[in-house]
Amino acid sequence: MNLSLKRRFKALYQFFVLVLIPFNTFALTKQLISADSTINLSVALPLQSNMVVQQNKPLKIWGHIKKGQSVTVTADWLENGVTVKGDASNNFLAIISVPAAKKGDYSKHAIQVTSGNQKVELSNLLIGDLWFCSGQSNMQFAMREVKDAEKAIASANYPNLRVLNVKFNWKDKPSEIFEGKWQECSPASVRDFSAIGYYYAVELQKQLDIPIGAIYSGVGGSVAQAYLPEEVLAGDSLLKATYLDPFYKGDAYKNSDLNKFTFGTTSYPYLIYNGMIYPFHNLSIKGFLWYQGESNRSERESYIQLTGTLIKTWRQRFAQGDLPFYYVQVAPHAYQKMDSTLNDYAFFREAQEQLSNISNTAMVVTMDVGDPQDIHPKNKKPIASRLARVALNRTYNRLDVAYKGPQFHYAEYSKNKTVVHFEPASVAGGLKTSDGKAPKYFFVAGDDQKFHQAEAQIVANTVVLTCKKVKQPVAIRYAFTNYPTTNLENGEGLPAVPFRTDNWTEPNNRATQ
Repeated sequence: MNLSLKRRFKALYQFFVLVLIPFNTFALTKQLISADSTINLSVALPLQSNMVVQQNKPLKIWGHIKKGQSVTVTADWLENGVTVKGDASNNFLAIISVPAAKKGDYSKHAIQVTSGNQKVELSNLLIGDLWFCSGQSNMQFAMREVKDAEKAIASANYPNLRVLNVKFNWKDKPSEIFEGKWQECSPASVRDFSAIGYYYAVELQKQLDIPIGAIYSGVGGSVAQAYLPEEVLAGDSLLKATYLDPFYKGDAYKNSDLNKFTFGTTSYPYLIYNGMIYPFHNLSIKGFLWYQGESNRSERESYIQLTGTLIKTWRQRFAQGDLPFYYVQVAPHAYQKMDSTLNDYAFFREAQEQLSNISNTAMVVTMDVGDPQDIHPKNKKPIASRLARVALNRTYNRLDVAYKGPQFHYAEYSKNKTVVHFEPASVAGGLKTSDGKAPKYFFVAGDDQKFHQAEAQIVANTVVLTCKKVKQPVAIRYAFTNYPTTNLENGEGLPAVPFRTDNWTEPNNRATQ
């Protein structure tokens, strides 16, 4: 068993021991309650005391009640309540307005849901912004795993920041049931919470001075197709052929109970969507954060189509317009192949970058914080800070906050020399290196399509390349190998985006799962 499989087996074993056994007990209890919910009033699980209510949007209050029975929803910020009746499926849905958050206002609020003599009260609520975080292990990577974890956790006293950590859940059909509890941010509540989600929320609250909520709902080792509905995958010919058809033909689908955990559960289509995304569709949120890709790294066209469809589908299902979708490019990693010439992972990162062409999306670069031998680099705070920069500029209109690292614009070729120009806005603060040394990982090639390492020098806001082995350069690649840890950045400390100027065919050396 290679190292990658050992790590994955260990992670899945931990899920089984620490999560699945207690989860199955919890789920059974919840299902028994749900069976009686056609008589008794119940409120959907995402709606809990201690949560952050999304500001300045209609808030859906939904749950179960007997058909025809009235349900009244009141909130302490409303003059009048809203009354609805249970529908034929014993569900109810009420919509109430929520005011805009006020800077520095951390007033506690309450919502009451009543039906006859039955009442559910949601207390200790804050009105602010709520962000939904998802993806695989680098987004799941908990505060207890970061460098100097105990020191960082000890300082996590932010009672006006709220977190919801959703336990791993998968279903063969869409389910409302999940396990997770809204909590005030404290050393105890963030220990197992997403480090990126936590650091992101802290930075936003610091900058905006309003309540911030963060949900993490995802799982390590998961594939992107696990986060899409079955019917959406079936409705796209490429996605159906790539992901659904092979799954349907496999033994796991034909012979197994998909609701029972197996080694491949996180690699199956649509199961995680049913258990971890579907329950939140009615929840008002500010936007999405996404960090995923390692488990799909051998794909190109299908991954672009898959993740683009995920963005579109989530926006449609949450039904709040083109919600912001900010995502993280996978970090450099060798996958136990310490060959500095391999570039299959670079081609995958290139595919990820194409997703930023979708409206209201943006990609965060991690080329300077990767680890060739650790797929889970422990320095998560810079990544969260970069996501916060994106949100501050793009969502909160803080146009003075830079969020782009140096982005390739064009190149000037001459004999034995190439001048690389960057988009002016991406180098407004100048160009530099993080270690004061020359920029690393620039390569040039001639017509023979053979790349050679170039010497690089920063000149004003350009990088000048020379290479004695290439008399007439025609193409450049920057950080376009599997595991380069880069040092080129702008004045804000944001790393340069990897790029290539050629369109030459990728070598047939892609990683395998």
